[in-house]
Amino acid sequence: MQWDHQAKTKNFIFLSFCVILPHKLFRLNTKRILIIGGPGTGKSTLITALEEKGYVCFHEISREVTAAAQKKGIEQLFLTQPLLFSELLLKGRIQQFKDAGTLNNRYAFYDRGIPDVAAYMDYTGDEYPDMFRDACKDHVYDVAFMLAPWKEIYEQDNERYESFEQAETIQKYLITTYESYGYSLIDVPFGTISERVSFILNTLNTHE
Repeated sequence: MQWDHQAKTKNFIFLSFCVILPHKLFRLNTKRILIIGGPGTGKSTLITALEEKGYVCFHEISREVTAAAQKKGIEQLFLTQPLLFSELLLKGRIQQFKDAGTLNNRYAFYDRGIPDVAAYMDYTGDEYPDMFRDACKDHVYDVAFMLAPWKEIYEQDNERYESFEQAETIQKYLITTYESYGYSLIDVPFGTISERVSFILNTLNTHE
């Protein structure tokens, strides 16, 4: 009788291990993959193409922040209240970073990352609190792909006010900032969307 009780207990523990816990024991360690670069380099188009292939993608949020401010009559929040704008971006990108922790996917792709916020503040010459730097140090992405400014595809619009020359300057700040936080940036060559997607996916396969 005692043996039967022990056997049932062991079976219960085994079933608990197999049925109740596998989502914790066998969760994939989702790799956070950055797609970064100055304005108009093709990041959003590339992110959309990856999403269409079934990959989890976190989209750029600066346009949402800008559009919300414009509805309140603030044409360019980034120019008029850069610190507030950057704080909103920082909050949103930290949340995006955390959201990948709940996934069970091989990769999560990001249109811009947390260090972008610091890079743009450095570009404008505005001061910002240490929490910006701390966020860059505390939230580290696994791989960072860099897209260079591409004059042939560059367009200005209501949210993208920078000239191509300004975009090139921003690119330099992005490179400096990311490298200062220890990132080894992988340059994505110019090409069709399909070619760029293939380059990224093939490069990731070599990192496995």
